Amino acid sequence: MLHSDSVIELPGIIMLFACIFRCAQYMKQSQLKLGQYFWLASVLVFFAVIRRELNYVPELFIPSNFSFLNHSYDWWEDAVLLTVYLLIVGFLTYSWRYLWAVLKKVPLSLYLTVVALALLEYMGENAILIPESIGEMVEEIAETSVYAIALIYLWRFQMSDFESPALYQPNHHQPCNANS
Repeated sequence: MLHSDSVIELPGIIMLFACIFRCAQYMKQSQLKLGQYFWLASVLVFFAVIRRELNYVPELFIPSNFSFLNHSYDWWEDAVLLTVYLLIVGFLTYSWRYLWAVLKKVPLSLYLTVVALALLEYMGENAILIPESIGEMVEEIAETSVYAIALIYLWRFQMSDFESPALYQPNHHQPCNANS
């Protein structure tokens, strides 16, 4: 038995897997430790998003009374996801200069488009100014559009723009000796 949203969500999930593979490719190609950790964090982010999108899958395969070491499936799932989230924060914190360089290069119009789509997704999900009958469809189309933007951005990303170690070194200025 498939979840009713699964057919609507399938293109988005395929795009998310493509994003994971592209980030893994960049992680392998990166010559900088900062870059490798940034791309590993990106892989984990897309993994977490896929897990959220496929939240109905465990119900299909895991019995409701599942227990391992006296803990339910939900407990184990929460523990694993918490670990993933902490790793994401740790890797992004470590690679903050690389992250900042990437974020600065993203065009403002792309940020505005993603924010508008996220707002549209929220409005569709909660039937705000959108009829409830089409709200779910609007939500899924907006969500899939965000995933498409992410995939296109990753595909067009020029890693060579971010691979110079000099970009991530702290600025140490020599004092001015004009009065000497």
